[in-house]
Amino acid sequence: MKVELSAKLHWMAVACLAALIILCVGWELWWAPLRPGGSLLALKAVPLLFAVRGVLKGSLYTMQWTAMLSLLYLMEGLVRAWSDLQPVSAALAGLEAALALGLYLGAIFYVRPAKQAARHG
Repeated sequence: MKVELSAKLHWMAVACLAALIILCVGWELWWAPLRPGGSLLALKAVPLLFAVRGVLKGSLYTMQWTAMLSLLYLMEGLVRAWSDLQPVSAALAGLEAALALGLYLGAIFYVRPAKQAARHG
């Protein structure tokens, strides 16, 4: 049962990471950029790219720092969902916040059993 849950949490983190990368690039280049023709804010996806390999492998270390990194995207999503005047941009910001929260929860709960075992072992 725990192995099945761990696998689901791992793939939840992988899916949210991939979707967050796609969203960050698409949002700032095509769907609702700050400036017509795209914006350099698409580069905000670059830090997420460093996590792809480790998250795919299920590396505990990578999952831990990716969870902390996802909090920056959660904050940006919440601030922009609250403050953006364009409805499309505000909706994309809400989606960013949801994906970042999914990434955070998937990564943290994936790592949790290993952290507990290290504490008691």
